[in-house]
Amino acid sequence: MDLEKIKGWVTASRRRQIIMVVIVVISVIISGFLVWALTPLGPMDEALEALESDEDVSVETDEWLVFEPAREEPKTGLIIYPGGRVDPRSYAPAAREIAREGFLVVIAPMRLNLAVFSPNEAENIIDNFGDIDRWFIGGHSLGGVMAARYAYDDGVDGLILWASYPADDLSGKGIPTLSIYASNDGLTTLDDIEEGKEKLPPDTRYVEIEGGNHAQFGWYGDQRSDNEASISREEQQDIIVNETVKFLRGLKTQKDFL
Repeated sequence: MDLEKIKGWVTASRRRQIIMVVIVVISVIISGFLVWALTPLGPMDEALEALESDEDVSVETDEWLVFEPAREEPKTGLIIYPGGRVDPRSYAPAAREIAREGFLVVIAPMRLNLAVFSPNEAENIIDNFGDIDRWFIGGHSLGGVMAARYAYDDGVDGLILWASYPADDLSGKGIPTLSIYASNDGLTTLDDIEEGKEKLPPDTRYVEIEGGNHAQFGWYGDQRSDNEASISREEQQDIIVNETVKFLRGLKTQKDFL
């Protein structure tokens, strides 16, 4: 028997085995990632209750989670990008309270519950609500990073970061910005906020929530690697909503700040 042919068969067989092993490993990794991404945190019962319309706020839950004041036609809109692997409904209580103050608030669900896969979803929302004159974009954690990226690439009237910081340099963009963060945050730490300041406009407004943590920016329960909060979720949410509303009310259009 030809030894060269035998060697060729052995080599081909080994190559096929290696390819199969690689395919199996990649399949396991992809499957694990999909299971992880498609099992988001939350929402808590309080968040589900906030999805019901009442005499003050109209709620729609079709393509996006849309909160609109029932007694007036809003002219200012806020788009919220959820945190990574967090169910978008987990931000419904805050969105509802902001809408109650006269603003359109739209929470944008993300592909695979990660904003990196839907960074430009705000564009679709803005195109859909043509009656809105001013648009702000914000987000929690990873959602804030991608909201900042959208603000960097596409003109908006303001940026709101909840426990987040930008990956892109916005320091020279002239975009009015609000950064709300928490002292007990174990994921977006105080060091992260401090380091991110060089990429934000110099007149950015910073609000530290003393005793707050990362998970209490939403209503999805506790979060791994986070620190324990020393204030209640309700207290932290009140600060988030009040500071966000003040920021939305205090600004005109972006051109007024350039």
